[in-house]
Amino acid sequence: MSGIAGWIDWNMASSIQQNVIHAMGEALSQRGPDDRGWWFSGHASLVYCHLRISEEDVMQPLVIQHGHQRYVIVCNGTLYNAKQLQKDLLALGHPFTHAGKTGTGNTQGTNTPEVILRSYIQWGAACLERFNGVFAFAIWDEGNEQLFLARDRLGVKPLFYALHGTGFAFGSEIKAILAHPEIQPVVDAEGLAEIFVIGPNRTPGNGIFRQIKELKPGHALLYNRQGLRTSAYWSLQSQPHQENLEATVEHLRHLFFAAVKRQLAAEQPVGSMLSGGLDSSSLAAIAARHYQQTSGHKLVTYSVDYRDNAQYFTANEYQPEPDAAWIPRMVSALDTQHRSVLLDPVALAETLDQGVILRDLPGMADIDTSLYLFCREIKRDAAIVLSGECADEVFGGYPWFFWEHARKATTFPWSLKVAERLHLLSPELKKLIQPEDYLRHRYEEALREVPRLEGETGEEARSRELSYLTLTRWMPVLIDRQDRMGTAAGIEIRTPFADHQLVEYVWNIPWEFKKVDGYAKGILRRLMKGYLPEDVLYRRKSPFPKTYHPDYLHAVRQRLLEILDDSGSPLLPLIQPAVVRELAARAEQLHLPWFGQLMNIPQLFAYLIQVDFWLRHYRVQIRV
Repeated sequence: MSGIAGWIDWNMASSIQQNVIHAMGEALSQRGPDDRGWWFSGHASLVYCHLRISEEDVMQPLVIQHGHQRYVIVCNGTLYNAKQLQKDLLALGHPFTHAGKTGTGNTQGTNTPEVILRSYIQWGAACLERFNGVFAFAIWDEGNEQLFLARDRLGVKPLFYALHGTGFAFGSEIKAILAHPEIQPVVDAEGLAEIFVIGPNRTPGNGIFRQIKELKPGHALLYNRQGLRTSAYWSLQSQPHQENLEATVEHLRHLFFAAVKRQLAAEQPVGSMLSGGLDSSSLAAIAARHYQQTSGHKLVTYSVDYRDNAQYFTANEYQPEPDAAWIPRMVSALDTQHRSVLLDPVALAETLDQGVILRDLPGMADIDTSLYLFCREIKRDAAIVLSGECADEVFGGYPWFFWEHARKATTFPWSLKVAERLHLLSPELKKLIQPEDYLRHRYEEALREVPRLEGETGEEARSRELSYLTLTRWMPVLIDRQDRMGTAAGIEIRTPFADHQLVEYVWNIPWEFKKVDGYAKGILRRLMKGYLPEDVLYRRKSPFPKTYHPDYLHAVRQRLLEILDDSGSPLLPLIQPAVVRELAARAEQLHLPWFGQLMNIPQLFAYLIQVDFWLRHYRVQIRV
């Protein structure tokens, strides 16, 4: 895990450049508090912030002299096939100066930076097609005076950039770019629409702030004196599925098990988050068996819950039952070494501001901060854990894949309460951002991107649309959450379900196979048959646990009311305070899942709190 940033400027003096890049690196200190490295030349400066996981870590920026050319890399990520790539490059005559423990899984220990850099020297931008892993990196080619950026196929590792005058800045997080003195925290009408209509999600590529953009997943960027050019090197491709159900299950089992085992490779044991649900239990079952067969030690698993949650839990359409009874069931079945983490609801409310700072934007409220606090506890005895995140996106496990009204909706299916949400906005903001039009535009834009399969109609065609929307518009908010909260706690969270080979294959599995036996993710249940207890195998989906404690609702309501009473709050001109007060007065009686599975009335209040804090803390300037 690490943070990277850089600044290219054709006119700026190197002394000024060094001051700026130091500030950009300092902004990323939470991603890499242990070491920091810089590299400077006449027009380019790079910084690398390092979280030390292994004594074998290769420090960056890494500089390679190849013939008369000099190349420099800063990289955040892991190549799971680094060992094979190094062998290939050695055979082509590339000497490796940092032998590393290739194939171990740790970002630096695998020698990932040198493998990526030498791959680029050998194959140019085409090297990306050879990589299996998660990464965001920048390579400065000094001889040709050009910068090459790339991000992994599913966007597991973040990367943002901005053009400014005669220069170009990039960073793992938005805060690094905002540390540049020429880039101001300006938000225009589009940015406000993203916050109040799309948020806490973001449209792919949108950095919310006017000058800042996100390098999209599966994209590369080239910047030189001629300008900037981005290109896609990977995208989902729709093809007819040729295998029958039985062959599909076997093929899928091979891909899934291989993805998990690749991500278990590390210089230290990898733990696993465990909720007792299908996704995390499947990962834990494969991991536990792998360790039993290879090292004989037990898998360490981790679960999270909240004070008094059993007392206050309320079943709903998204969360039918609590996890508490299922976790010991799986711990016993798999014989894992287990640790339970109990969080306090009030602490979640107290860390809402921290959640904004980690995301640089208003986010998923306590859904974010609970993961951050959970990871801080895991960090006491582990640095790498597996997560079942992305399974529902890949296999179509969310309720909106099955609800008739969601399948017929003409908007994003995780945000069906559009009218209720927009009712909160001030008339002035509505006039400025035209929220209905903006939402329709973004939804139709996403549908136009769907790679259609010729001849596919009806349920199969709509399921493909929903899958694409979920993979490209919903999944990123969860990947961002995982990256920011885990990294801030010093944890590397790995997601085998986001393995690109697995995603590519599942994308073309027919919907009737995915829901085989009448179950959501039926095909995943089929392939795990014999590896999980039957009751766990066919348990209904239950998402990441959240608190139902009234103390949390009380805390966020009280703080929101204080904001409404503050005439200097930058939030007030953007909302209708009277409407929000009315919601606060009836909060206990309301059920308003306004975004996804977990964000209801308490999270709505918390989101508004986060917007207010974000506007103040980042000194956001609204210019239209």
